[in-house]
Amino acid sequence: MDYYIVVGFTDIFKLECIEIYDLILMGFLSEIPDVTFKKPLFCAILGNTLLSTVPGVSGAGGTPENTLLTPILDAELIVHGAITSYPIKPNTPTGCPTPASITRSMMELCGLQPLFINAGLRHIPTVTCLDVYGEIGDDPRFRDALPRAQKLFKQGKWIGKYLSGSSDLIVLGECVPGGTTTALCVMRALGYDASVSSSFVDNPVSQKEEISRMVLARIKADHVTAPLDVLKYTGDPMMPVAAGISSTYTGQIILAGGTQMLAVSAIIKAMGLPLPSVATTSYVRHDPSANVEQIARQIGVKIFYVDPGFGDLGHAGLARYCIGEVKEGMGAGGAMCLAYLLGHSSGEIREKILSTVSAYS
Repeated sequence: MDYYIVVGFTDIFKLECIEIYDLILMGFLSEIPDVTFKKPLFCAILGNTLLSTVPGVSGAGGTPENTLLTPILDAELIVHGAITSYPIKPNTPTGCPTPASITRSMMELCGLQPLFINAGLRHIPTVTCLDVYGEIGDDPRFRDALPRAQKLFKQGKWIGKYLSGSSDLIVLGECVPGGTTTALCVMRALGYDASVSSSFVDNPVSQKEEISRMVLARIKADHVTAPLDVLKYTGDPMMPVAAGISSTYTGQIILAGGTQMLAVSAIIKAMGLPLPSVATTSYVRHDPSANVEQIARQIGVKIFYVDPGFGDLGHAGLARYCIGEVKEGMGAGGAMCLAYLLGHSSGEIREKILSTVSAYS
């Protein structure tokens, strides 16, 4: 079966398994991506940066040090339906479900097997991954974050070629705690007037700005301008791998994430490569501390927003997304978008998410 999605009321629609009433009136997606595919793949790049261990920077873990475990635990949840390494529930301390639980529910709903890429983790992953043999991103305030950024980009290019033989659409997500801070540094270094989102309700803006100032001072002093050199100074392992995949993949790519994937878009543009579209949640779009739509316009990237209506589901934890907690992660927005493109109605998607996260309560 082919899935043809075209935009505009005057276009000819071939919408298989999607109710037109739901498409037009329910507002689940801000706009329907113009994609054609037969063999979709959901893929998530896992990585660490030492910036997540700086107290106050990342909310993706019970403690700053534990943020280094989050990508592995999230991948376990998606693959097994439970965190298997530690006896913990996949919720924040306030009861807000991790976005990995949303991605898990979409993989089940769509009958898809996700692919994970280890771009550079502190700990050995406990689920099967493609491994590019990268290293954890260092603290860019004091040292180069990714001394081997060029190699990571080349590894990503190989993966893009490899995956071209088995799929024609990749929804490419990420899990990098602290990654919005590296995203801020990268976009500022490339000349964008960027403000980034956060998994916290109260974004630690002043702390991120101070980190960015220190990093940009190093970059300016050394006259760094080339995109991969910017990543060498201040990126995280996910970024060059994602850019590499985008450079060689022959199908279509949707970058699944918020300001972190906008930073990847900025790198791709700086390299003179075609820009994939971006899909994220409405909770990132409405973050008052981030200028997501403005960044997308500056870069020239098409961005789509999923509004899952978590405030209407009667689940106190999911409702916390509506007040700005978590917002996005592990490609959750892109996973919901993919489920919709595969013909699942917004009602089915919401019901599946609710039943999944309720089982963890």
